[in-house]
Amino acid sequence: MTDQEFARRAAELEWILCDVDGVLTDGGLYYDRKGPAYLRFNARDGLGLKVAQQAGLKVGILTGRASGALEKRVAELQLDALYVGAIDKSAEFALFLGRQNTIARRVAYIGDDLPDLVVLGQCGLSFAPSDAAAEVQTVVSQILEAAGGHGAVREMVEIILKARGEWDQVFSRFTFDG
Repeated sequence: MTDQEFARRAAELEWILCDVDGVLTDGGLYYDRKGPAYLRFNARDGLGLKVAQQAGLKVGILTGRASGALEKRVAELQLDALYVGAIDKSAEFALFLGRQNTIARRVAYIGDDLPDLVVLGQCGLSFAPSDAAAEVQTVVSQILEAAGGHGAVREMVEIILKARGEWDQVFSRFTFDG
């Protein structure tokens, strides 16, 4: 894809949609006697999602695994949509599009493994962390330098906002002019 085509697609985006395991987390699952207990999130990814919202994009989660820790993180970040328990991500993505009254080309999706392939292939822009499955890396618009759970989502947001010509404005909010 050319830089011009990438920028055109970025300009059309309304949504950023993220998988969780292996994208917002490093893919590790921490269990105690009661079952899954913990997820580790990267603060830079959280900032990236908030910056995307401040730039006018909506942000959501589409994941196969329900988790109390995830629900807490989504509430803390005040994300716009949460779709959990998505065994069939294609069907869940279609449900998302209908409920949000949008179309696939207006969504950027980041995923890392085989269940994400069908959604990655439909979206306007698609991304994968550096440690994503090889099959995923062959179909995405861009492979990121960061690994899942280590700032990949933050990196994706910066790439999208730069392509939209919005990064400098966002960045200027964090600089000191003294």
